[in-house]
Amino acid sequence: MAPPDPTFNEARSLPARVVKYALQPTALVLILWYWASDPTNPLAFGIAIGSLHLVLGALERVMPARPAWTIRGPRLLLNVVLAGALTVALGVVDELSEPILSAPLASVRASLRLDVWPHSWPVVPQLLLLFLVSEGIWYWVHRAEHRWALVWRASGHGVHHSFKQLGALNFGLNHPFEFILLVLPSTLVGLLFGVGPAALGTALLAFAQASIAHCNLDLNSRGIGWLLTTNRYHVHHHSVVVAESNTNYGCAVILWDRLFGTFSDAPTREAGSGPTEPTLWQKTLMPIWEPRDTVIAPS
Repeated sequence: MAPPDPTFNEARSLPARVVKYALQPTALVLILWYWASDPTNPLAFGIAIGSLHLVLGALERVMPARPAWTIRGPRLLLNVVLAGALTVALGVVDELSEPILSAPLASVRASLRLDVWPHSWPVVPQLLLLFLVSEGIWYWVHRAEHRWALVWRASGHGVHHSFKQLGALNFGLNHPFEFILLVLPSTLVGLLFGVGPAALGTALLAFAQASIAHCNLDLNSRGIGWLLTTNRYHVHHHSVVVAESNTNYGCAVILWDRLFGTFSDAPTREAGSGPTEPTLWQKTLMPIWEPRDTVIAPS
């Protein structure tokens, strides 16, 4: 096991310990409650994710787990713009893909008799079921990105791993080429089984989980970390050490890593795709040309 990171600030004060143990479960419960109160509200997604990031951003300023990872000024503004653009773009991709895929997948559903979705269940259990299934698909997509060089390059996944400083906003710092892969699992499952309103809640829960999993805070992994990904586990996936990067593929659900043998619980000393962080222009070009010091890309 790697030695502990001496730059990591463990939660010791009472407020920091309250955040450590209460933030993730409380945030997820509140988001689910807010969404379940009006599952078809088109504004629920933006309000919930925006509010979560305001809280995470403020906490990252006052009690960062790694002070050296605190981002300020123009760089912070750029990350806000890029993460916001990704969120909007994913919504657009989802809206455009639904009318294209809806009729063909409805035909597949009818021909294969896949009308088995439990519509009679309460909406929250439906959401949790779709969440687990779609995250299971994403686990294998994400694992393929790290296993095969062609998928890694075609998706531009190296961009997401290129950042040396991680925070909640890194949930949305991806190359545009990866947009389709990000929405594909939940969209396919949702349309194939005719899920309905629970699909929006699943996307909301996945985005919330991804935001928390990237945040620069000392959060608890015991208990909740048996099922859900915590930031300790996901930051380890962002390690600059290739053997560590090839673990913990579940961005929101760590259960699949536990089941398929890719789970790792260890401290992380350094994040990134190599010793130095590429420039914005270099990140844009990574699907075509990767910096020479990239060390975690599959060969």
